[in-house]
Amino acid sequence: MEDTSSEIAAVLEQVGPRLKRVRTQRRITLTALAATTGISKSTLSRLETGQRRPTLELLLALSQAYRVPLDDLVGAPDVGDPRIRLKPGRVKGRTVIPLTRQPDGMQVWKIVIPTSKIIPEPRAHDGHEWIYVLSGHMRFVLGERDWVLGPGEVAEFDTHVPHWFGSTGQGPSEILSIFARPGERMNIRTPDPKS
Repeated sequence: MEDTSSEIAAVLEQVGPRLKRVRTQRRITLTALAATTGISKSTLSRLETGQRRPTLELLLALSQAYRVPLDDLVGAPDVGDPRIRLKPGRVKGRTVIPLTRQPDGMQVWKIVIPTSKIIPEPRAHDGHEWIYVLSGHMRFVLGERDWVLGPGEVAEFDTHVPHWFGSTGQGPSEILSIFARPGERMNIRTPDPKS
């Protein structure tokens, strides 16, 4: 029993620094996070400094705000299983399935866009994004341009430019979205031709 208690204590000690690292890497202020989660700024600060013990309710709200699995926030032990547990979520009527687990690295999602008629509301933010259409057709607005992308088509863009993507109103579509924050890069590995 003592071994289990000490293991739990060790995991809990790392939650605060992990929460702060995720927040700072995403360049989110405590004030902005408090507004998003409904958790007071002082509670968030005490969680990050280890002065408050994390509860499941608080961690679930943070997991949802950061769009990462709860395991990533608490540092669940790695049992050597390379499979990613896909936990679909709903964002603005779309089904969003995370395909990566690193809260501080490049993010990849599969997004299912239902058929709907929505007026585009372009927005801009830090980062760089790649969108690959798996099936169906998707409307893509970038700055003043407006396209319809079909299966196999790719869009690559700086997210500082106001952008929006969604349904064409003609049917559902499925896409892959790869998003990188400033300073992050893809690691491209190719086999050594000599081996």
